[in-house]
Amino acid sequence: MQKRERDWWKRAVIYQVYPRSFCDSNGDGIGDIPGIIRKLDYLKSLGVDAIWLSPFYCSPQADNGYDISDYRDVDPIFGTMADLEELIAEADRRGIGIVPDLVLNHTSDEHEWFKKAKSSRTDPCHDYYIWRDGKEGVLPDNKRAAFGGPAWEWVPEVQQYYYHHFAVKQPDLNWQNPEVREMLYDMIRFWVEKGVAGFRLDVVDSFGKEIDRDIFQNGPMLHPYIREMRQKAFIRDDLLTVGEAWSVNLESARLYGNPDGSELSMAFSFEHLMLDVAEGNDRWHPIPLRFRNLKKTMAKWQNGLVGCGWNTLFWENHDVPRIVSRFGDDGRYRAESAKMLAAVLFGMQGTLYIYQGQELGMTNVAYPIEEYRDVSTLNFYEEAGREGWPEEKRMAAIHAQSRDNARSPMQWDDSPQAGFTSGKPWMRVNPNYREINAAAQTGDPESVFSAYKELIRLRKEYPVITEGTFELLLPEHDAVFAYRRTLGSRAVGNRMGTSGEGGMGIGSGTGEEILVVANFYGETIPDPLAEEEKGMEVLFRNYADEGTKGVLRPYEAVWYCSR
Repeated sequence: MQKRERDWWKRAVIYQVYPRSFCDSNGDGIGDIPGIIRKLDYLKSLGVDAIWLSPFYCSPQADNGYDISDYRDVDPIFGTMADLEELIAEADRRGIGIVPDLVLNHTSDEHEWFKKAKSSRTDPCHDYYIWRDGKEGVLPDNKRAAFGGPAWEWVPEVQQYYYHHFAVKQPDLNWQNPEVREMLYDMIRFWVEKGVAGFRLDVVDSFGKEIDRDIFQNGPMLHPYIREMRQKAFIRDDLLTVGEAWSVNLESARLYGNPDGSELSMAFSFEHLMLDVAEGNDRWHPIPLRFRNLKKTMAKWQNGLVGCGWNTLFWENHDVPRIVSRFGDDGRYRAESAKMLAAVLFGMQGTLYIYQGQELGMTNVAYPIEEYRDVSTLNFYEEAGREGWPEEKRMAAIHAQSRDNARSPMQWDDSPQAGFTSGKPWMRVNPNYREINAAAQTGDPESVFSAYKELIRLRKEYPVITEGTFELLLPEHDAVFAYRRTLGSRAVGNRMGTSGEGGMGIGSGTGEEILVVANFYGETIPDPLAEEEKGMEVLFRNYADEGTKGVLRPYEAVWYCSR
């Protein structure tokens, strides 16, 4: 396996593959590891440095693999261990690392540990999970699961309830038991020795929960546990380690991503993706995007981790809707808005994460309820019905926010089933695959794919993207997202020469400067930075032609550069 620099991930582009929906090699309708191997050259051509691989482990698939029954083996629906070893080797040959998803907060109820745990209170595995005494039908308390319903499930064999923060078939592990932690660390070392390039840690902020104190995230032992895991499990210093932490703020992000390497490389912050849902982060109550807050939030994270942490840059993953349907326009201006959203994100400092199909501008789906597969979506539909939500309101929320928006099969070409499978897909392909697919875009210089490829190339060519300062411009503008990145003595000049709203003066000196200007909406507007752009070189534009000077067309985005 190739040796990577310790901080290779700072300049990397990570591409998330959801194996079930990526590429099916054997016609059973479910994506698999041999299918991923087939598409490695496609990912290489895009400029990908690593693949974040959603769970491929043995699982009853109650939550599409996030309910693991054996951490050390591959589920037969995805292939074999030999297939996975081939994937690691073939990806490495192309300079691409494999970053598996680690689900350490809970297991499946079909894991051997839990089978033993529920057989007897005296079995050592019993304390691997979280139990409370009680009587059948009388819950220990009123705690609710994130996927709906009570957080407690009765086990008659031991006359106790077990705690599950997510689905019933996902009992939470007891991280307070040192034997549990050691078992998990040993498993992680098993995969490190297989040659993986790092790990994504599912709901990392839940590891230190203390449920009797109603602490479900950021418990007092969370960071000590992570530091212990870093020392005992992440035994190579070149591993990319990124935690999913819905509760993260700047203070905790500086702990997760401490530059001394004591914890993780970084943590995902979701604050920017909470700005179009109701207060309390209730995704089933979508509201219009708070655009000014989006700009200020992104700027806060860009400036708040300089020298003391590292940012994650992402619009999509397997748990959130398609960004072009969410913040863009998935109709008339689908391609333009998809490229604009990429241009806004890709010019920032941090490690870039792309979710499969995002590079094509894939959109949300709108199916009848019987075609959805996601457990949280189905639970919401039932609970909202009991609460009196009318059918139309329930389905509108699901069409906007269901996790299945991101899980429809990858759209490879315009053949039946979008080239994803020769059989019946596990979930229906989005009907727009005939217009939106990889085959139509890879050879088209004006496609969303080509824009992604070019922006990735620019990220790697210009050190200012990795190392430069960030300055938000026009923070109060209602339609324009603009910022400046500067490197070298130019950065000093800019800081000293700023003026007006957000600081718009250009400093002198050597170095690099990139100015990103984007119209976030679908109306033509005056370009408020037209004077500043004069004399600067255009590095990227999401329209084929220059257009009319002094205006920004619908969803137009431009990167300018001065040296």
